[in-house]
Amino acid sequence: MATNSTASETILDVREIDGPPFDDIVAALEELPADGRLHLIAPFEPKPLYEVLETRGFEHKVERSETSEGASGDAASRETERRDVWHVVIEHA
Repeated sequence: MATNSTASETILDVREIDGPPFDDIVAALEELPADGRLHLIAPFEPKPLYEVLETRGFEHKVERSETSEGASGDAASRETERRDVWHVVIEHA
């Protein structure tokens, strides 16, 4: 898991963590200043998180994009693998 923080935005990339990222996300939200923003990057759309955010007084915007990664294997199977990446920007409501 990668975390990067600027004065107003914290980036939390959960694509590489083992297990569910919920506790990491909640911990980042608890540290979020009133004027701050959390930019969550995930390999799936975190739909169960949306209700939790609303209950805790946050609003969010979601965007899906694709990344391209070289697939491993022999030369015949080295095609580009496309994966969805979800960007969720979370702020206090």
